[in-house]
Amino acid sequence: MINRPPRILISNDDGINAVGIKTLERIALAISDDVWVVAPETNQSGAAHSLTLSRPLRVRRYGDRHFAVDGTPTDCVLIALQRIVEDAPVDLVLSGVNHGANLGEDVTYSGTVAAAMEATLFKVPAIAFSQVCASRQHIKWATAERYAPEVIERLLSMPWPEDVLVNVNFPDLVADEVQGLRVTTQGKRKIGDTLLERTDPRGEPYLWIGALRESELPGEGTDLAAIATGYVSITPIHLDMTHHASLRALRGLME
Repeated sequence: MINRPPRILISNDDGINAVGIKTLERIALAISDDVWVVAPETNQSGAAHSLTLSRPLRVRRYGDRHFAVDGTPTDCVLIALQRIVEDAPVDLVLSGVNHGANLGEDVTYSGTVAAAMEATLFKVPAIAFSQVCASRQHIKWATAERYAPEVIERLLSMPWPEDVLVNVNFPDLVADEVQGLRVTTQGKRKIGDTLLERTDPRGEPYLWIGALRESELPGEGTDLAAIATGYVSITPIHLDMTHHASLRALRGLME
């Protein structure tokens, strides 16, 4: 629990010039005047929780408390917490607002979630935000801007669980049509064929991974179901991926 205006670090995976990160900065500045932005220099969507290990990384100052890193969201948060924001600890990391949903299996691919994941490894409370959108030309950023402050305020009022980040998705609705907040589990989707086969101008074939296609109804109580019915989805994600129910059987087999 934080009883003062928090020091906030913001990152994302869409890049430092993305509309979503500017939206999130406005949200953060309404909570605290101690806000730092450290984000990828270019779009890193789908980077997941990857570190850049095979080359050096460059950090460029974009303004007061604004920095870009030519690497992944994970790189950004690691560098920010260890090198850029050094005079006092960061109290809260906010990632996003992502340009599109991060629901169900998206969590494993998402650079937005990965930035929050890296913060969690550093024992810093972290929230990932995503704005669901059917059309990427008409994104309802105002919905995220309306509901994110309430979500942040409520989360900061409780003791933060160890090794847990929170994944938040806003539905593709104008703010007044949102039904409310729902605490959810991570959903699971049966994904259809996502590979597109094309030919480039030189006549060479290539494959392009397309948009995910859902082919069944979402499970009750999941992030997918909440978004489908017009609610903001709030999902606690635990970094311990051990399947504890299998431990006894495996120990009996292996030990």
